[in-house]
Amino acid sequence: MCRDSSLFFFAISLSLSNVGSIALDHRHTEKNATAGGHFCVLRRLIFDAVSCGGTSRYRYRQRGGGEGSVGDFSSVASHAEKEERSEKRSEKLSDLLNAAETKTDAEVERKEEALAELKRVVKELREEDFSMRRIAAERVRSLAKEDAEARANLAMLGAIPPLVGMLDSEDAHSQIASLYALLNLGIGNDANKATVVKIGTVHKMLMLKLIESSESNSSVAEAIVANFLGLSALDSNKPIVGSSGAIPFLVSTLKNLEASKTVSQSQSQVKQDALRALYNLSICQSNISVILETDLAWFLVSAIGDMEVSERSLAILSNLVSTPEGRKAIKLI
Repeated sequence: MCRDSSLFFFAISLSLSNVGSIALDHRHTEKNATAGGHFCVLRRLIFDAVSCGGTSRYRYRQRGGGEGSVGDFSSVASHAEKEERSEKRSEKLSDLLNAAETKTDAEVERKEEALAELKRVVKELREEDFSMRRIAAERVRSLAKEDAEARANLAMLGAIPPLVGMLDSEDAHSQIASLYALLNLGIGNDANKATVVKIGTVHKMLMLKLIESSESNSSVAEAIVANFLGLSALDSNKPIVGSSGAIPFLVSTLKNLEASKTVSQSQSQVKQDALRALYNLSICQSNISVILETDLAWFLVSAIGDMEVSERSLAILSNLVSTPEGRKAIKLI
């Protein structure tokens, strides 16, 4: 039995009442079609009343308004929560975008300031005042030491030609400042190394003048050795540097340091730099004949056993014996 038996009896009563009503209506002048319609309605009411499903549907429909109201409230609350979360996400995204924009603006401003400083330094390199040019060269040395972007930008702005021009100065401090500035511009930048050499014979003649006058100033000689080491690292520079008079100068530097009774730490570094530069130059076969014209082979053979230079000496000798003339020269030692 269904739980809603009371509804069942109510429906029966209602049905009987409706039947009576239909009968009474039948006595009057209304048409049979109307009575038939009432009978259909009666039959449906009886069916819904005796059906559990119908009762359930009826009860559900009655409660439906309440459930719908609760559902609508939950839906509104859920929608509000979603909007709140969406607003929070939008605020976070806005904060991130603002932070990124601020960072970008700061980065652009920093780069603009750095570029303005580089332009100012390059302009000062072209001044007539030698002291101002020296200070500018020292600034280039500092800026290019650990900043690859600054090296590229300084070269692009035209810093190399005036620095090379300063090598013709009679002031040793200006020479040293320009030499180390050129050295740092070439760190990790093959294009700058090539540019320094490609300036041409003027640059080579200036270097030769420095070599001739460097005997009275060891600091200038150290700077020249460091430059030859850096420039000779580039393959395209090897034959040019080798034919510029660098090899005899490097060999002479080695011999002088070897003959010195006391060698400072800086002089020891110069010795290593000279050996490394000679090794770089010995890789190029066109430089072998120039090396053999000096007494470097004899010096290297006699230096074997000296832990400080043995490894590099053997590497240079190995390059020398790779040619027939080199093997012949070493056999005669």
